[in-house]
Amino acid sequence: MARALVGLVGHNILKSLSPALHEDAFAAAGIEGHYHLMDLDVLKGRRLADILQAVRIAGFAGINVTHPYKEAVLALLDEVSAEARQIGAVNTVVIDPTDRLIGYNTDRIGFHRAFEEGLGAASAAGRPVLLLGAGGAGRAVAFALMDLGAGRLFVHDKDQARATALGADLIMRFGAERCEVAMDVAAALAEAAGVVNATPVGMLGYPGTPVPAALVAPRHWVADVIYTPLETGLVAAARAKGCRVMTGAGMCVHQAAEAFRLFTGLAPDVRRMARTFEAACTRRDAALAAAV
Repeated sequence: MARALVGLVGHNILKSLSPALHEDAFAAAGIEGHYHLMDLDVLKGRRLADILQAVRIAGFAGINVTHPYKEAVLALLDEVSAEARQIGAVNTVVIDPTDRLIGYNTDRIGFHRAFEEGLGAASAAGRPVLLLGAGGAGRAVAFALMDLGAGRLFVHDKDQARATALGADLIMRFGAERCEVAMDVAAALAEAAGVVNATPVGMLGYPGTPVPAALVAPRHWVADVIYTPLETGLVAAARAKGCRVMTGAGMCVHQAAEAFRLFTGLAPDVRRMARTFEAACTRRDAALAAAV
């Protein structure tokens, strides 16, 4: 039986469902595989460069990269795909047979496919959309929204320089008429058809909502990239108002499916992966509830 070792590096990742998704996909493909979590909140003193060197020496096929390293990792790689370079963020690193580290981005296609399934491409096509967060995840979501045909994308981040940098990249690629850096969230949301949260706010360990719930109206659709918890405060508030909502489940599944393909050369059963996600999420959330 073939063997494979992959993993995830980031902060606050011990509740990640990626091990369940990848290890089930390995089993279905007849591969003896393990998905290892490398949480740098736990591995005190370790740097991202240290982890990359360690996984290369240990014979990993690759790793996923999450908050807050999706942008920082680019400078540490031997090669970056054209798409990831355009986005300015990497969430998947493949270690090739010569031990070169090659970076890819599967968040863009992951969000795109999830949005089509969950809200429908027409929800964004030709319409104004507010994006909260211009970090690694936000960059991928921004390009996905442009791919979906968003008429005008309002980009907001508490770090103004980060929002400005992403805005400049989008304007250069898609034109000034399709992107605007939003200083005033209330004004942008009043004009927008929907809003996407690509910040960590609302995630376990990052309490709160990224935008005041009072600004969300029933006419809006609301999407969140977070899946821990699956029902964030933003999603719950929007659902209570009658908004159409999209949780982070679909993006997690679709980006994982594409990462698995990059790691193994095999296309996983996405429907099976979605069922695995649902079962693992139910178990995780029950354990979290019992611990309260």
